[in-house]
Amino acid sequence: MTPYQNASQLKELTLGKKTDYTSEYDPSLLQAVPRSLNRDELALNETNLPFIGEDVWYGYELSWLNDKGKPIVALVEFRFACTSPNIVESKSFKLYLNSFNQTKFTSIEEVKACLEKDVSNTSGSQAQVTLFPVDKCPALEIACDESVCIDALDIEIDNYQFNAKHLQNSQTHSSSIIEQNLVSHLLKSNCLITNQPDWASIYISYKGKEINQEKLLMYLISFRQHNEFHEQCVERIFCDLQQYCQLEALTVYARYTRRGGLDINPFRSTHLTNAPWGRTLRQ
Repeated sequence: MTPYQNASQLKELTLGKKTDYTSEYDPSLLQAVPRSLNRDELALNETNLPFIGEDVWYGYELSWLNDKGKPIVALVEFRFACTSPNIVESKSFKLYLNSFNQTKFTSIEEVKACLEKDVSNTSGSQAQVTLFPVDKCPALEIACDESVCIDALDIEIDNYQFNAKHLQNSQTHSSSIIEQNLVSHLLKSNCLITNQPDWASIYISYKGKEINQEKLLMYLISFRQHNEFHEQCVERIFCDLQQYCQLEALTVYARYTRRGGLDINPFRSTHLTNAPWGRTLRQ
């Protein structure tokens, strides 16, 4: 259990509680979770973070009515800077998007303006919102990725509790500096509140001494019974890799499978600000 799992800021969330669905536009449904909760545990200074990046969300079930009452559907992309004070709690996000279903809007621009205003207010900083037609969304084309998949490594696992110490002595003693792009599709964590499983592909790109792939895979698998929100898991992975491997450059990007019409894709890097387009097959 993380030390902030019973934090007072989490007790008022609708997550894990029985809730009613509304189909009339209601921005008050959105709920915020302070990023500081797990960052305090990771000893991260909010004014001097060791990474830059963003959280990218895709909504697959957005619909509203035009001024004649005809339903309109779209795909929506949300981008939140990792420096925003809050993350948007995902269940409240789903309830909020559902509230558009039977609400009339005069134009797609009006819908975009509402979305941008509401999620920006909740996250505490300006969010970027893009709406796409459901039959033409370049952001959600299957990505062609050339990362080396480490999942076929023949390792033995007998403990599924989180253990950052798997990364101890995980680098070769060679002084050679390499650049490497790795991916594992075995990342699984659990929701901090409900314990529901969260599944993801995790992309790790780094420059530094070579990381032992077996140790890295054991570390990633140790998240299997770990309870944290998506964004928090990615920041923990980034910080652990930097602590144990002292890399010259690092990017960690998780693409989580969707739940309730939303997928969440946290992106943290020493040098890259924006996450790339392109979803995985599982998304």
